[in-house]
Parts: sequence; C-alpha cells; structure tokens
Amino acid sequence: MTYDVVVIGGGPSGLMAAIAAGEKRAKVLLIDKGNKLGRKLAISGGGRCNVTNRLPIDEIIKHIPGNGRFLYSAFSEFSNEDIILFFENLGIQLKEEDHGRMFPVTDKAQSVVDALISELKRLNVEVRTNEPVRDVHYHENQVQSVELISGETILTKSIVLAVGGKSVPHTGSTGDGYAWAAKAGHTITELFPTEVPITSNEPFIQEKILQGLSLRNVALSVLNPKGKAIITHKMDMIFTHFGISGPAVLRCSQYVVKAMKKDKTNAITVSIDALPDTNEEQLFQSIVKDLKSDAKKAIKNVLKGLLPERYLLFLLEKNEIDPLITYDNLSNEKLRFFVKDCKQFQFEVHGTLSIEKAFVTGGGVSVKEIHPKEMASKLINGLYFCGEILDIHGYTGGYNITSALVTGRLAGTNAALHAISIRY
Repeated sequence: MTYDVVVIGGGPSGLMAAIAAGEKRAKVLLIDKGNKLGRKLAISGGGRCNVTNRLPIDEIIKHIPGNGRFLYSAFSEFSNEDIILFFENLGIQLKEEDHGRMFPVTDKAQSVVDALISELKRLNVEVRTNEPVRDVHYHENQVQSVELISGETILTKSIVLAVGGKSVPHTGSTGDGYAWAAKAGHTITELFPTEVPITSNEPFIQEKILQGLSLRNVALSVLNPKGKAIITHKMDMIFTHFGISGPAVLRCSQYVVKAMKKDKTNAITVSIDALPDTNEEQLFQSIVKDLKSDAKKAIKNVLKGLLPERYLLFLLEKNEIDPLITYDNLSNEKLRFFVKDCKQFQFEVHGTLSIEKAFVTGGGVSVKEIHPKEMASKLINGLYFCGEILDIHGYTGGYNITSALVTGRLAGTNAALHAISIRY
C-alpha cells in the first residue's frame, strides 16, 4: 500500500498534521503505537485541555524559552488566532481564562479529542492504532517507507514525525523518533526535563516540615554563584516531600538544570520572596509599627495574616524568635533577619525529577536543520517534523500545545503539497 503522507504519532501535533494533509486531499495514514489517539491532549490542562493561548505573538514567543523565536515564521502562516478559529469551525466553542489561556466551554479535554477524530473521519484519513513503528527508511535523500514491528512495510512520499519527546511516557512519548531523525542525519540536542518539580536535600525538606504548604503569588528566583537572579517567576508554589513544585517552580526548573550543568555543580540556590509587592525596608517599618501598636501581644498573633501560619512559624523559628515573644523582648537584629527571610528565604536545590516525570522535554531535533515555514527537513526530501520531537519547549499555560498545533499544521500541509507535487 502506498500513501502520500504517513504521520507517525497521534498526539496534538500528529492529529493536526493528519488533518492538514487531509484537507489538501492527500492520501493520508495516521499511525500510533497506543490504543487510542490524543492521550496527551486528553490529560492536558488538568483534563480540561488548554488548547492555546490568546496573548499576542511576541508574548507567546517569550513564554517559549526553548527556541521560541524559530516559530515567528510559522506563526505568520498559522497563528494562535487561527487555532481558535480552527476549533470553533469544528464546533468546539472556547473561553478565555487568566493569562490568555483558552479552554473548551465544556471543560472537557475529551470533547476536543473527539472533534479532531471526527474531522479525520470526514477527511478520509486512514487511522491505525496499536501499530508500533520499527524503523523509517530513506533512499537517495528521499523518504521511502515506514516499517512496522508487525513486519509490514508502508511506502510513502512524505513522512511526518510527530512522536513527541520523552516526557509523560504513559501517553506514548518514549523518545522513539530521535533515532529515526538521527538516521536521516539530524542533530539531536541534549535532552533534559523542563516544567518539572525541583528536588532538594535541605533538612527542612527531608524532615517534611513544610510538606503540603502552598504559597500564593510569591516570586521564586534561581540564583547564580554570585547571588544574582538568573530568572524570577511570580506565581504559586508548593513544598513537597522531595522539594518544591507548583507553577513558579515548573517555570524555574529548566534554569536549575542549565545552571547545574554550566557551573558543574550539584547544588543551586533558589530564593523565595513571599511578599514581592513590598520592599524590605518598607516591610520592616510596617512590621515594627504593627508590633509597637500591639506591644503586649505575641508576635505570631500580631503578624497573623502576613504569611501563611506554617510559613510564618517556620521563619520565626529559623531566626530563633519565640512565636509567643512580645515586641519589648524582641531583638531588633533578629527581627531584621526575619524580615530578610520574608523577602529572600534562600535554600539549596539539588536537581529535578526525571525527564519521564516532566511535563515537557527540553532538547530534540535541532531547529537549525528545519525549514521554519514548512517544518521540512533540510537534509531529506519528504521528511517533516512537528511537536515535541523538535528542540522547542515552552512553559505550561497553552504554549507547548500552541507550538505543537502550529508546527503540526505546517508539517501536514507541506508534506501533502510535497507528495502531490511528485504524484503529478
């Protein structure tokens, strides 16, 4: 059996690629090794599916720190607004939430997956699930065929590799595609976990003193050896039994990985500013004022509400301040150190959870070897890439899925155009 386009991988980018190729009336086969399509989509956005983000293109690129600028050309062909229109035309009404995140009105990721699968049917795209690919074959700088583990060989004019990275392996992304890309001569940049919880061997973490405590709207910074912030993210975070997690932490994680590698160290300092909207001196003066006006009250009662209670007691104890002490018996020096910790509680972190536990894979097929408007390989005719197999990674919040859908759209469209041009 010969096809115009074979798309390998039924995640967000693969589904979009197969639909785009189908729209060009190409003969398309979509293969996935799993038993159902869209498994990553179905669990994305906490099961609600954050399909894209409505921020301006420049802002979206800023939220894709891993080679986001490569996507400028792609966005000129198919943008986040086009993604919104695409879904609305499939009957999926979207709503905008905080920070531009777009969700289906149904709040159900499955409705998005179902709409995409219906569109594949409408476009007569052939779908085969439970079909692991053994290898991809090239001949004289052209794609030639896809070999399945079952032994079957499928001839094709274009191949779209949409197999994902190495993160969230239970959805099927187990890094299969890197070998097929490397075989075509492509460079695979070093893989690393991004958007992943951070680990720490600090005694207060190991003793689980703050386990389960959430801090809202704090500024978390990753510091360089000189104590300067490499990156700061102001969002929520949570202490866990192994370290820290939550939105601010996920965003900072790739900077921890990179700093450890750059400085050849196994410990990096992070800093939490629990009250980012006030400076240290203002905070000190305002606390002194409150303590003076309630001089007979225990410090923990006067400062109630300043920080979550467990965090307040933790920082008081760290600075050897008895929570029941009154202002008259409190040393000014200890109070200064306490205020400093409110603004910059520093501790060491020692890595992250594994790439399998990460939301997103950093690294992948080098974008230098990909045509930015077509997602075509610069090395092999008829080979296209999209989604997380590429060395492109963003923060959570609809940015990775936007990248997957945009690159998928371009890969599928151009794979079909290439195949049709050879056909005639």
